[in-house]
Amino acid sequence: MSKFELKMPKMGESITEGTIINWLVSEGDSFEEGDIILEVATDKVDNEVPAPASGTLVKTMYQAKDVVPIGEVIAMLEVSDEVKPSKKQPALESPDNYRDEERLKVKKEIKKKPAVIPSAAKDSHAKSFSVSNKNIFFSPLVIKIAKEHHISFEELARIPATGHEGRLRKSDVFNYIEDGRPYKFAQTITQDPTAYRIPQLNFDKGKGKVVEMDRMRQMIADHMVYSKHTSPHVTAYVEADLTNMVNWRNANKKAFQETYGERLTFTPLFVEAIAKALKDFPNINASVDGNNIIVKEDINIGMATALPSGNLIVPVVKNADTKNLKELAETVN
Repeated sequence: MSKFELKMPKMGESITEGTIINWLVSEGDSFEEGDIILEVATDKVDNEVPAPASGTLVKTMYQAKDVVPIGEVIAMLEVSDEVKPSKKQPALESPDNYRDEERLKVKKEIKKKPAVIPSAAKDSHAKSFSVSNKNIFFSPLVIKIAKEHHISFEELARIPATGHEGRLRKSDVFNYIEDGRPYKFAQTITQDPTAYRIPQLNFDKGKGKVVEMDRMRQMIADHMVYSKHTSPHVTAYVEADLTNMVNWRNANKKAFQETYGERLTFTPLFVEAIAKALKDFPNINASVDGNNIIVKEDINIGMATALPSGNLIVPVVKNADTKNLKELAETVN
């Protein structure tokens, strides 16, 4: 075993420092070569730092949210053998060094050809990546991957993000592509650039305060506005007698938890009922693509969930119709 100094990598010619977003490996934990040790960010790049070899994280020199100069030692590693010169810590991936083998790997995993985009969509595609217009940060690497797969900014903004504070990682984009790009039909929606123009309001700064939104709140606001513009919002009220369901749950919830180790709430019961209803009425599980109606085969049900921070997210129960009550309870919980 040998010691190895992990340094803050260079992320561009003009970048002199980086911010540690999150440590994904803790002190004393072991890792394999290529595993992501931490996430770093600058005003231009948001990326992951991989392990140069297999080993153990001995000590971290900085904590999350610390700003560190480029080249500064950020952690001490103990690796299985001496790191060869070819394995020395490289500069982090930027749009220009997004490797050809990475592209081939993605294409092999997806086994799908990129969607053919009409010429009108291609003309507007470059404009769709004006990040400043949406006030949402995407790293150049994520944007490059999206462009290669013809993913518009509007579609990119809807991909569930797993990075620190809601940042979108390249693995999120790859997973989204593998899942069949459920939001790809949003690309065909075009709007008059003058439509839905937000008025410029003047606020008296002496009577209030400006609160900067984190990325999750930005996405929530963006998704709500997008939903309002693209879907007719209607509400139907139908009364249903749930006495039997309530009585059944009350009589079985204790035995259910003892048998399966999961709480039996009302949510999986509602998800199961909705999944069965969508089987009977498939046109509800559909979207509009231009002049066509796309009826979906998969039944994926979103459930609004409040976070301790006060934000609201909508995790998706995928293929809900194929799960029994035990599996639905596990997924929901």
